[in-house]
Amino acid sequence: MKNKIDHFAHKSKSWDMNSKRVQNAKGIADLIVKNIELSPSMEIMDFGAGTGLLSYFVAPYVGKITAVDNSPSMLLEFTKKCDEFACRTEVMEKDLSVDTLERKFDGIISSMTIHHVKDQKALFSKVYDMLNEKGFIAIADLDSEDGSFHSDNTGVFHHGFDRKKLENIAKEAGFKHIRFDHANTISKPHHDFTVFLMTAVK
Repeated sequence: MKNKIDHFAHKSKSWDMNSKRVQNAKGIADLIVKNIELSPSMEIMDFGAGTGLLSYFVAPYVGKITAVDNSPSMLLEFTKKCDEFACRTEVMEKDLSVDTLERKFDGIISSMTIHHVKDQKALFSKVYDMLNEKGFIAIADLDSEDGSFHSDNTGVFHHGFDRKKLENIAKEAGFKHIRFDHANTISKPHHDFTVFLMTAVK
């Protein structure tokens, strides 16, 4: 992990101040809670957890959340407020696009992260292996866009996703009961961007 660049270092402290970001995370969390039967016995991973916006809203429904992110500055912000979470938490600095994690979870949630991962087939295969039997994924990200969502596309490998293509990648990895729902619309001055929630089970 040495010599890697933390692309979010300059953003981490002010990340949660963005009301659209908070609203987006809450909308995604509400949909996860609605679509998936969560329970206090569950240990889940928040992949690309950042400062913990999504985790915060899901925490009351599970027993433990393991926050995984490759940005130390984001995870520092997560740690500062982990006492406010309604479940136990653990923080791990890992880059799942290159690292493996020898752990199993009852579910893996993620918000606006997978467009930062180049190889989707490898990612979905890895995520599948990290789930307990009948474990779930709940992954939110952008529908296909023209590349104008980010003001700076450094570290962005996908300008959103075609749902059918993503479904096929998930099927190939072994996932079943794949479903897409509209989670949110993020309005920017130049364009509206839609966010989907993809759920599936092992």
